[in-house]
Amino acid sequence: MNKRPTLSLKPKAKPAAKTAAKPRPGPGAYAKPEGSSGPRGAGARTADAKSGPYSGGARPEGAKFAPRAAGARDADAKSGPYGGAKPAAGKSAPYGAGARPERAKPAPYGAASDGDTPRSPYDPAPRAKPYAARATSARPNAAGDTAPRRSTEPSGLRASHARALQPSLQTGFKTLLKPDSLAFALSGAAAAVAMVGEGTALPAALNQVGAAIDATPQSRGAMQDIGYRCMRQLGQSQALVAEMAPKAPEPMVAALLHCALALMTAPDEQAPYEEFTVVDQAVTAADAHPDTQRAKGMVNAVLRRFLRERASLLAIVSKNPEAKWNYPQWWIDAMITAWPQQWQQVLTTGNSAPPLTLRVNVRKNSVEEYLALLEQNGMAATRIGPSAVRLAKPVGVHLIPGFAEGRVSVQDAGAQLAAPLLDVQDGMRVLDACAAPGGKTGHILELARADVTALDADPKRLQRVAENLERLQLQATLRPAEAQNEDWWDGQQFDRILADVPCTASGIVRRHPDIRWLRRKSDTLQLATLSAKILDNLWQMLRPNGKLLFVTCSLWPQESEAQAAAFAVRNNALRLDAPGQLLPAGGIEQDHDGLFYALFQKHA
Repeated sequence: MNKRPTLSLKPKAKPAAKTAAKPRPGPGAYAKPEGSSGPRGAGARTADAKSGPYSGGARPEGAKFAPRAAGARDADAKSGPYGGAKPAAGKSAPYGAGARPERAKPAPYGAASDGDTPRSPYDPAPRAKPYAARATSARPNAAGDTAPRRSTEPSGLRASHARALQPSLQTGFKTLLKPDSLAFALSGAAAAVAMVGEGTALPAALNQVGAAIDATPQSRGAMQDIGYRCMRQLGQSQALVAEMAPKAPEPMVAALLHCALALMTAPDEQAPYEEFTVVDQAVTAADAHPDTQRAKGMVNAVLRRFLRERASLLAIVSKNPEAKWNYPQWWIDAMITAWPQQWQQVLTTGNSAPPLTLRVNVRKNSVEEYLALLEQNGMAATRIGPSAVRLAKPVGVHLIPGFAEGRVSVQDAGAQLAAPLLDVQDGMRVLDACAAPGGKTGHILELARADVTALDADPKRLQRVAENLERLQLQATLRPAEAQNEDWWDGQQFDRILADVPCTASGIVRRHPDIRWLRRKSDTLQLATLSAKILDNLWQMLRPNGKLLFVTCSLWPQESEAQAAAFAVRNNALRLDAPGQLLPAGGIEQDHDGLFYALFQKHA
């Protein structure tokens, strides 16, 4: 019996077009990749793979860990003050994000206590950025070839989410803020502080930013005040930002917060502005700069929270030694080891503002005569040394009576001990090694009519020596050369040698508070090694019965007493009486930086 056909409502399918047969896959086509659980579709995850912060694709090939968004923090990692992850094997970075790269040989800070302008630790050649962002960089491979490392950032990641792809800091951006406003000064100071985070000395950063934004002399002064305050309180402000910020802020945002907090945490008698004024102007500054504009809400929230919870927040961060003392932890540990009885006093003195101390040129006037001149100009001052006068209130050098005429120079009271210790007599041949900026060179010539050669490795800084001598109306032979070499020497020995050798400058941090954040623990050994070479090289240039004065502005024994003792043994030098180590002091009668003096005489 025939079946009746059934009625179907589905449309009849069209016949498929004939296509060429696909080739049969080889025997290894379905083999699992090594370490994987099997094939998967695009975007799928393996069973044993942890999800990263970005869902939309497999983990990049060759990456051990999936990258995270800028500012995101691991659960067990402390946030740095400028964002990003803390380096796994490195020490905590006070500024930038990412791993800390290997750095070239440190440049010395030099004898910055001589004058009003410090020697940059990055002259003559700039150092590598101490806290560079995590970007594709070159690394030698096993064969010795330099090839760029493969970035761990996902290829589909937006630039705004990848710190390595973000543009560099716009520290020279000209805002529309009024130059005489606090917001303008905060913005400029924050740009300079961010540059310190990239490895630039604060004075150089302030000069560069001030020139780029066309800052007036008044605004430059305000920027400098805020920048130096920030450096002296950076440890505390870093801890406060880490405690209050919902995520680690970008470098410029963090720098702005640090500058604002430095003004808000100053003692009442030293607070230059009302707290609410600082908050308002900080938010205004954030809104005016492209690197901080998106974070103005966070800036407002963080600063207002500090106003509400000041006491409790300060109590929390005070448990952190870096926040309590405002020094890196390695610096605190080194100070305790070197000076177990005085370390607290030394750290406290280093956080105070330095005085303005003058050296009276005895060729042109006596100390009594100059004190009378100051009184006539309504300036209170105190005598704190044989030729040292301390002004009660610091002023610009252009306002110091007699400065342009060479009647006085700016020099720390401790640094003024060098020239008298050398005991230079008229007609002697004298070498001032590492002479810039020339404070000690001028002092030697003020005390004796000697034949002085001023040596410095940086020709540009040697020009500063020439300018100071011209102002003092004195003359010396200037030679741009490195003191550890002898190719510049004419073979004629010197009667006196002043060796103010390179060092970490740990004794002058109250004048240059950025030093503590720029230096690393390894700098001490490297600079001590360089100083030893300089001393040994200069010793051969000293005449029999001549004297060599070894000076350093460091507090670490490796650079001072240990260096002096080792030098005496190596060269069979006779050690004469000298002050030795001077710890920083900020008292009424003793007010000077931390310096070390050792005097040697060569046997006949």
